[in-house]
Amino acid sequence: MLVLLPPSEGKASSGRGAPLKLESLALAGLTAAREAVLDELVELCAADEDKAREVLGLSEGLRGEVAKNAGLRTAGARPAGEIYTGVLYDALGLASLDAAAKRRAARSLLVFSGLWGAVRVTDRIPSYRCSMGVKLPGLGALGTHWRTPMASVMSEAAGNGLVLDLRSSAYAAAWRPKGEAAGRTASVRVLHAPTRKVVSHFNKATKGRMVRSLLTAGVAPSGPAELVEALRDLGYVVEVEAPAGAGKAWTLDVLVTEVH
Repeated sequence: MLVLLPPSEGKASSGRGAPLKLESLALAGLTAAREAVLDELVELCAADEDKAREVLGLSEGLRGEVAKNAGLRTAGARPAGEIYTGVLYDALGLASLDAAAKRRAARSLLVFSGLWGAVRVTDRIPSYRCSMGVKLPGLGALGTHWRTPMASVMSEAAGNGLVLDLRSSAYAAAWRPKGEAAGRTASVRVLHAPTRKVVSHFNKATKGRMVRSLLTAGVAPSGPAELVEALRDLGYVVEVEAPAGAGKAWTLDVLVTEVH
């Protein structure tokens, strides 16, 4: 099972660890594309703070994020699972998983990123600010920048098993499963049961708890149908939107009654 996660806007501080080593990150086929984004982002943020804020879509109150980006090559690095914070990651609670569940998380979780393309939760990265929706002056839209290198590495990363896609639309633009891989892919919507409406906060929290439940239980669904069974066994209320045909992704609606 491969679980695709969005990053978080908020991130923990880099700390005092050793600096970033791009060649040590998972998915080595993305190294050149990572280098290109990192080079331009660092140069932009070091040269012109106001322009960098405009490109990155940062408010005046987030001006300090520009200086953070300018120092990415020398900043301390920590496991990505410690850097990413926010509602989904708080609910996932990687730090409090038992040893076996942590090993499963290391194997199965992949966090998509405007700067890194995608990283494992064990990959050591510095804190940064660069969303997938950014359009850098030289490289252009990052969603487009990542499509070609992602296509070459993600088929291997996905293997022959289930792909559980929990990304937001901006990050899904960087790689969309196709063909046979799409038929093994399930995306999830979290809906408030009485209204059938998506609400952002509990959508993220429920997805985090759902991934934690799967990791803790040690279940490894081989495909979307087995995922539905596993989630129902874990107490989730799941409705299935049947795929439109062969080679099409599944959509699962997880219904919740309380907004929290």
